[in-house]
Amino acid sequence: MPFQIQRASYYYVTVRDEPGEAYKLLSILAERGVNLVAFTAVPIGPTTTQLSIFPEDAQLFENEARHCGLLVHGPHTAFLVQGDDALGELAKVHMLLYAAKINVYASSGVADGKGSFGYLIYVRPEDFESAATALGI
Repeated sequence: MPFQIQRASYYYVTVRDEPGEAYKLLSILAERGVNLVAFTAVPIGPTTTQLSIFPEDAQLFENEARHCGLLVHGPHTAFLVQGDDALGELAKVHMLLYAAKINVYASSGVADGKGSFGYLIYVRPEDFESAATALGI
């Protein structure tokens, strides 16, 4: 299969929508040795932004966040899809969920321009295990 799907834990932090807020958080995490597999930032109001952090090592992230006094919410779960960038690959993933009658309530992705892509899929918590089964993980 030209893509792989895995469970991904994520956490979020709400910050004021001001220049440098993501930089500050990302710098702290880098200094503490926390590697991320994904990161998103979404406005949630006129003056706030939600930063979603997908650490490679959730336990390390939790320990370092606590040590730094970061107010984080989570862990939450999503799916991380990574693979070869080919026409129709995301449709195949969504077809598996559609066949299982699982609703995708949010997603985001990017291709790297060199033949690979990464994609995040969010389903409702009560549907997560059924979705995992439908996705074969």
